[in-house]
Amino acid sequence: MTTESTGKGRPTPKRKDAQAKVKVSSLSPVVTKEQKRTQKLASRQDRVNSRAAYMRGEEGALPLRDRGAERRFVRNYVDARRSIGEYFLPIIFVVLVLTLIQIPIVQFTAIALMYAVLLAAVVDGIFLGRKIKRLVHAKHPSSNTKGLAMYAWLRSTQMRRLRAPHPQTKVGDVVN
Repeated sequence: MTTESTGKGRPTPKRKDAQAKVKVSSLSPVVTKEQKRTQKLASRQDRVNSRAAYMRGEEGALPLRDRGAERRFVRNYVDARRSIGEYFLPIIFVVLVLTLIQIPIVQFTAIALMYAVLLAAVVDGIFLGRKIKRLVHAKHPSSNTKGLAMYAWLRSTQMRRLRAPHPQTKVGDVVN
């Protein structure tokens, strides 16, 4: 047998054509660039809509940690009051600036202020947690209050504008 008499009868395909043929699965549909772009825009719009629903506090859009009537009550209760914890981050920024001043008494006072606010936030969180558990147990007697105190305290330490989902109540509102 000679090599000249046996041939495949067609030219060897280019490498990129052969690799492209292998990459295209027979199970997946052929997708054009325009279809990919449309799908990407639709996916982005879905994410934007989902995020907006989450920020509005819609139950279906909330993650599991934020779902339920008890958690909604806790969010509304925390959002209806002021706490020292929500001012902790701005106070830390002021402390940072004050510690740059090369006067020891100013630096010491700034650090003492930071620790005093931290201690006040922790004490406020303890009292808030106790009150939340009592109120939730009175409002929803059969519900589990595990984790609600920490949930309330963590929300109370966030700056009001940065809370997610956004507050549904104003400061001073009565929460039932």
